[in-house]
Amino acid sequence: MKQKIILLIAIIGIVSASLSVPLTRAESDLEKGVLFLENAQSVFILLAKQITPSVVSISPVGRFSHSSRGLDKKEKREGHKPESGSGSGVIIDKKGFILTNSHVVGEAEEVKVRLSNKSEFIGKVIGRDADTDIAVVKIDAETDLPFSSLGNSKEVKVGQWVMAVGNPFGLDHTVTVGIVSGLGRENVNLSRYEDFIQTDASINPGNSGGPLFNIQGKVIGINTAIINVAQGIGFAIPSNMAEAISRQLIDKGKVTRGWLGVGIQPMTPELAEKFNVKEDEGVLVNEVFKGDPAEQGGIQPGDIILKVDDEQVGTTNALARVIAGYFPGSQVRVELIRNGKRQQLEMTLGEKKGDATTVSIPATPKFFLGLIVADLTPENIEKFKLKEEKGVVITEVKSESPAELEGLKAGDLIQEVEGEQIATINDFKNATEKAEKTKPVLLRVNREGRSFYIVLKQEKED
Repeated sequence: MKQKIILLIAIIGIVSASLSVPLTRAESDLEKGVLFLENAQSVFILLAKQITPSVVSISPVGRFSHSSRGLDKKEKREGHKPESGSGSGVIIDKKGFILTNSHVVGEAEEVKVRLSNKSEFIGKVIGRDADTDIAVVKIDAETDLPFSSLGNSKEVKVGQWVMAVGNPFGLDHTVTVGIVSGLGRENVNLSRYEDFIQTDASINPGNSGGPLFNIQGKVIGINTAIINVAQGIGFAIPSNMAEAISRQLIDKGKVTRGWLGVGIQPMTPELAEKFNVKEDEGVLVNEVFKGDPAEQGGIQPGDIILKVDDEQVGTTNALARVIAGYFPGSQVRVELIRNGKRQQLEMTLGEKKGDATTVSIPATPKFFLGLIVADLTPENIEKFKLKEEKGVVITEVKSESPAELEGLKAGDLIQEVEGEQIATINDFKNATEKAEKTKPVLLRVNREGRSFYIVLKQEKED
């Protein structure tokens, strides 16, 4: 609201700022400014009237014996009264398909759906995807239902006007207006694959699952969350992501995702310096899973992935999301840096079945040494329950050494030092002796079957 008042004052101020302008001309300019605002206001009024009929209120009701037709008068007399919805949704097809959030429907198989004309239906949850927080509900009506079309979220720009419609606090079809405040928001920790549109259009509890419209009346996002401690910060799932997920849910009742088969980690400043790349230039491959598409396509540990097809992947979340957006069997072109040189590889994606490809790694690397290592023996493999049989195992970490502070621990396998394969203690000693004591050393470490890179400075001598 404050933003709109500032805009109004600015426009009026522009047309009446100069005292040298004759009063009659200032009045004329002011009238033109007011007319402009009235025309803009009329657009929002007409837009709200056009889009609100497609927005619904959704309440999880668990298992129901009712059909998916509207509740009859007898049911309403017996207590099935309209109630405050726990979420919202938007009808995207005249046949009654509704887009909403997965967390709105929860584990329910059927939900109560209330339309703008107060009619109620029992809708069937035909599919949900917690990884993107998208769900699809289907209601059956005797006539075609009002619906809104999905727009292209790739065309969304920061600063453009948007309108959110939902049912906050049970207040049906509340309309708020704002702008797009940001794009590509991730690490909000709301879902596995995040690429949120940020908006300052007021979004409150009950808006979840409701649509975010552009001024053409197209759905460009599905509102999913707010930051409770902040004002004017809400997030919406891009319509392109919502459409791709909903198509699969409607057609198959489930979602299948592409799988590359790599372990990845962020490019820290220390790692970027060692690999001679920019910090935000890509993501580092720390592991390539045997037999998976990445290995078959030629990706190696130490590669820095920059793009998949033409889409930049500057973060681990972005790479995971982009790969998951492809269907299994899709052919993709991966652009990467290896040993300072750019190259492209073609490969066919598999189907994702496990968890995300990112691994848990120690905190920001600092120093090195303070380590005692041993060759792999049947006893060590049994003692440390090792899943890999290549490298040297850390048997002891010196107390309060930089290595301990950075999270290295007994049972970790050191598999590479400065890019050299390590198979024995002698390999480890030779590789570390080659490294200058004043420079950090790049290690590839395996922990519980998962690998990661770490850069450590050598420990200062007493």
